[in-house]
Amino acid sequence: MPRPRRSRKTKEKKTKFKFKSTERYLKADPLFDNLVVSKFINQMMSDGKKTVAQKIVYTAIEQLGKRVEGEEPLDVFLGAIDNVKPNLEVRSKRVGGATYQVPMEISRKRQQALAIRVIVGNVRGRKGKPVALSLADELFDAYQKQGSSIQWRENTHKMAEANKLFAHFAW
Repeated sequence: MPRPRRSRKTKEKKTKFKFKSTERYLKADPLFDNLVVSKFINQMMSDGKKTVAQKIVYTAIEQLGKRVEGEEPLDVFLGAIDNVKPNLEVRSKRVGGATYQVPMEISRKRQQALAIRVIVGNVRGRKGKPVALSLADELFDAYQKQGSSIQWRENTHKMAEANKLFAHFAW
């Protein structure tokens, strides 16, 4: 006797959790009501400990206010980030069998993201001091256009300048 046919089950859609862009969901930080500070806090955060990151960033901004007299601490913070933003970067482009480093302009959004990432990376590389003081030192150096973050920016611009011969590949 033949077996009865089973009804085919409709395959349920397996929805993988996809991360949505946090740009549109980003809220301004509670103290300064500023989106850039909020982005910086999120970049400083590790293991989901946002309050710890907030404390570090706010302490560093407070220290900046003490070091630079006559300036608003938030303006010093934003000025430091603006000083680190690169205008150009090199990207690898494969043409024929060769790979060229092609200089390209960077969008404002990416400039800001790179600047924040570099500052946070340099702060994490510093040892021997509390993180808040290291962050204050790095931001103060960046505000005065010196230090490792500014050095990174200059190196990025030098690489773009050295490879401007290949700029015609940027299409």
